[in-house]
Amino acid sequence: MTRRQSLGEFEHLLLVAVLRLGDGAYGVSMKTEIEARTGRSVTLGAIYPTMDRLEARGFVTSSMGGPTGGRGGRSRRVFRVTTAGVEAAQKAYGVFRAMWDGVEAGSSRSGD
Repeated sequence: MTRRQSLGEFEHLLLVAVLRLGDGAYGVSMKTEIEARTGRSVTLGAIYPTMDRLEARGFVTSSMGGPTGGRGGRSRRVFRVTTAGVEAAQKAYGVFRAMWDGVEAGSSRSGD
């Protein structure tokens, strides 16, 4: 997998969040999903540039949803994962699993 095809941790979290949310994936919902599942604080200022990069790489598409009453009539930018994005997320998951294969929880080989 080349660097362009590989995913960073945050990119992977965002792709999985979009997959989990389905058609309801937009900035705030992705933020909420990641925070609830990981306990990690996420800002919208980190989400949108990362989603722009994922879109440029062909891993997601975005469109403007219909106006919402709760946002003063403004539209939301909603995201969908492409086939290439699903494949990249699955590959990243497989890489982490392969690295963990055979490692026992709490073990350390560095002598710490």
